[in-house]
Amino acid sequence: MLSLYPLTAPIPVLSTARLVLREHRFADLAAFTAIFQKPEFYAFLGGQPLPEEEVWTKVLRNNGHWSLLGFGYWAVEETATGRYIGAVGFADWRRDMAPSLKGEPEIGWVLDPAIHGLGYATEAVQAALAWGQEHFSCSRTVCIIDPDNTASLRVAAKHGYQPVAETIYKEKPIIVLARPQQR
Repeated sequence: MLSLYPLTAPIPVLSTARLVLREHRFADLAAFTAIFQKPEFYAFLGGQPLPEEEVWTKVLRNNGHWSLLGFGYWAVEETATGRYIGAVGFADWRRDMAPSLKGEPEIGWVLDPAIHGLGYATEAVQAALAWGQEHFSCSRTVCIIDPDNTASLRVAAKHGYQPVAETIYKEKPIIVLARPQQR
């Protein structure tokens, strides 16, 4: 099982020129739920809006990864406004799919469509990958992306992710991408 260590320290805070990556807080729930109500957001993430109950479960899972595995998702906050704009990070989702990604750090990012096109996803992913580079001993990180999600495919490509498989997950086609850890 992939685990850096059981986390007893606070979730690390990462800062970029325009963003703060920090722990998820209860106060983020309303903004995160609002993001999951936007059709342009959920189109590639299950195709349906999520109720607050399911978004709350995501918040708990995001923070729970840190406690159990020593890595997880950060809340993404816009520095200039203090506004919650989404999440980025690594997980081991234990997905029931082939090829299996169990035990490999899987990066993901979900950002409010209102800020798409501003380079925030690229900036947040870059910060998360820099953290992963220092903390993971594995040979690669992975991600999965809907083949129609061209914006996320571009972000992944900017950071060196290359397609390694096409498969089906939850009855939908996805692309599995991988990026070697820089040594």
